[in-house]
Amino acid sequence: MSGRTTDPEALADAMCRGVRRALARAITLVESTRDDDRANAERLLERLATKGANALRLGITGVPGVGKSTFINALALLAIGQGRRVAVLTVDPSSRISGGSILGDKTRMADLARHPAAFVRPSPAGDTLGGVHRRTRDAIVLLEAAGFDLVIVETVGVGQSETAVAEMTDLFALLILPGGGDELQGIKRGIVELADFILVNKADGDTAALAGRTVADYRNALRYLRGREAGHAAPVLACSALTGEGIASAWEEIRAHHARLLDSGALGARRAEQARSHLWSELGETLLRRFRRHPRVRAQLADVERRVSAGELPPTLAVRRLLALFTDPTGREEPFE
Repeated sequence: MSGRTTDPEALADAMCRGVRRALARAITLVESTRDDDRANAERLLERLATKGANALRLGITGVPGVGKSTFINALALLAIGQGRRVAVLTVDPSSRISGGSILGDKTRMADLARHPAAFVRPSPAGDTLGGVHRRTRDAIVLLEAAGFDLVIVETVGVGQSETAVAEMTDLFALLILPGGGDELQGIKRGIVELADFILVNKADGDTAALAGRTVADYRNALRYLRGREAGHAAPVLACSALTGEGIASAWEEIRAHHARLLDSGALGARRAEQARSHLWSELGETLLRRFRRHPRVRAQLADVERRVSAGELPPTLAVRRLLALFTDPTGREEPFE
């Protein structure tokens, strides 16, 4: 394989042989927005679509400062010790400009990043909502094809659309800080309802007792919330990523719950629904990108935005006329004048 090849056949072969540089290049390829790269990326994904797909996909979210990276480092090293191959996708909202947070994540995951059974990959979130890169789903496919059987997706904190991570992983864990019981720590109710696990991190030293009270607060609160699965309340556990206390228990809960989903057929149903969601998400984003690039739309778009902002043109009428520019092959679209 040449040093910088983007040939999908060569990349796929090298990935399946365990060449880590090929995996890194493959993820870069699927994240690219260049038209020629997109064609190669689609060929690569088509070739690898039936390989792997047996990994445990785990999403991790939580407010900044809760210790997500330190927790992932501890959990992943424990899983590696049990024979797992672990890949971590971290999504950084600032990396397109400075790369600052990525350096912090890699510093906190230093032991993991150096381990031969691990692969840590940071990606910029860009303009994608939900705390994940638009191509995170595709990156998961590549990682599974490369033989990783635990794929962890770390998202960029908790926001309005953070629940996107639940639409691409098998299990979703929410990390919270001790003392977060009051008003559910300001975290949106929908995220709590989507969590398969709630983990109170930093349960050590002077905050150990407070962490215990937070566990009790959340267990009580969850009795009044609808969970992700009917009749199954999300376990709430205390742990310390710093000392390792409670990490083994959290991992056993994760493994056991994943096995239950697999045995019951719920995991297959969940992944099928995720695939359908991905289809419509990709369709919407692709259509919007092509719409913006359309010559007739591009020629009118700035003026239309100005007129809508000034109140001269109703948004609904503007949308109809812009769509006419995009869809009418004869060019006899309704005028804006």
